[in-house]
Amino acid sequence: MIVEHQEGLKVPKDRKLPKLFRKPGLHWPPTRKQQIIGGVVIVVLVFGLGASWTLLHHRRTVDATPKKSVVKKTTPPQPIYSTLTGLPVTDASVNQRTVTGVMIENSIDARPQSGLGEAGVVFEAVAEGGVTRFLALFQDTAPDNVGPIRSARPYYVSWDMGFDAAYAHVGGSPDGLADITSWGTKDMNQFYNSGSYHRTSDRVAPHNVYTSISTLNQLEAAKGFTSSYTGFTRAKKDAPVAAPNATSIDFHLSGFTYDPHYDYVAASNSYNRSEAGAAHVDANTGNQISPKVVIAMEVSLAQGALDSSGAYYSDYTTVGSGTAYIFQNGTEITGTWSKASNNAQITFTDAAGQPIPLNPGQTWISAVTAGGVSYK
Repeated sequence: MIVEHQEGLKVPKDRKLPKLFRKPGLHWPPTRKQQIIGGVVIVVLVFGLGASWTLLHHRRTVDATPKKSVVKKTTPPQPIYSTLTGLPVTDASVNQRTVTGVMIENSIDARPQSGLGEAGVVFEAVAEGGVTRFLALFQDTAPDNVGPIRSARPYYVSWDMGFDAAYAHVGGSPDGLADITSWGTKDMNQFYNSGSYHRTSDRVAPHNVYTSISTLNQLEAAKGFTSSYTGFTRAKKDAPVAAPNATSIDFHLSGFTYDPHYDYVAASNSYNRSEAGAAHVDANTGNQISPKVVIAMEVSLAQGALDSSGAYYSDYTTVGSGTAYIFQNGTEITGTWSKASNNAQITFTDAAGQPIPLNPGQTWISAVTAGGVSYK
């Protein structure tokens, strides 16, 4: 038996209409539109259930334990020190440069000199007639103006060769020029390399020959010069004493005009240099020369041959050993200087024969005869 039910839907009288379709507007079997809507609902439900399951059962486990940060240990770079001065330098290539030795005069007409304040090591001795002269050595500095430059002497050549240094000079004594040749010195005589030197107009000859270290470096490179040497034993840093006992120092070389005087300056732990009762200044900077270390070496001195002016050339003994007076940190240490050969480096040792560490910075070394040192 067929009965009518909701909007003409006919079903058997003994079958009940599904609850889903007992509401107004629904039919059984569902219409095409209801089938599409039902399918979309089913897909959405399935997708939602699947996503929920994934989130609930496959969520990444989060470790709540705080992790310790890993700090990588880095080795600090090792400091690099100048072989010539013991001062720290930023580039190891500094110590690969050729050491440049320059003869600088100290006559009254040569003062003030240029470049002495920037030299790493300076040797001082009498050239002739009581007039002193300097051998200034450069490696980690390069002043643009150096001079006035004068002639060679054998003892300066010997000290220069201890640093395997190139040697800049204008001519020389007969013995000095002969030794340069026979000893194989790295020679940069102005007579044969005039393009690397110039004469200034503000001074009269022969006190007006100048150069720059960069110009001499170019000449050294052109000649294939290099340096391989042992520097002085150096302390890593200054160690000034609380109660200095050597604050006023005098070296006797030839007389008032040329004898150097030093005053200790505690603030800089250095020694202000004076000559002839006045501050010894560098013309490049106007600053008083103030080395960190001052040394007097007792050496034998004899009269050599006469020069063209009738003055005797000095004849110092450079190879051997003798007493050395080392001033640094406001104190004095009496030790021994030694030099085994012209090519060997000078060493400074204490009473036990151990090297005396010199403060980093400029070192000024004067050749004196016995009894030529006083201080208080």
